Amino acid sequence: MATYSNLFIDQGSDFNFSVDLATEGASVNLAGYSARGQIRKSYTSSTATDFIITIDDSDTLSASLTAAQTGALKPGRYVYDIEILSGDATPIVTRVVEGQIDVTPRVTTG
Repeated sequence: MATYSNLFIDQGSDFNFSVDLATEGASVNLAGYSARGQIRKSYTSSTATDFIITIDDSDTLSASLTAAQTGALKPGRYVYDIEILSGDATPIVTRVVEGQIDVTPRVTTG
């Protein structure tokens, strides 16, 4: 079961957060795994913004968005999730975090 976490993003700013997958002090080995994640206006939206995701160490993922990506998001509420995929020929997909994102509007431009 995925962890539920709401996020706040400032429109037009770089954004990053980490997801620690260790449970109760037990480390998780993500060797050979990849990760993916998206933001959508609703669960059924055909348009998505992809997170840039890296696996930092054996049990931590870093997800980020560039200032250009957040600048393209209209202020408001979105949904997101992040999944890990095993490196197998037929990958096992596991959703690790999901929630809502509030994009706050910016004032300064240019």
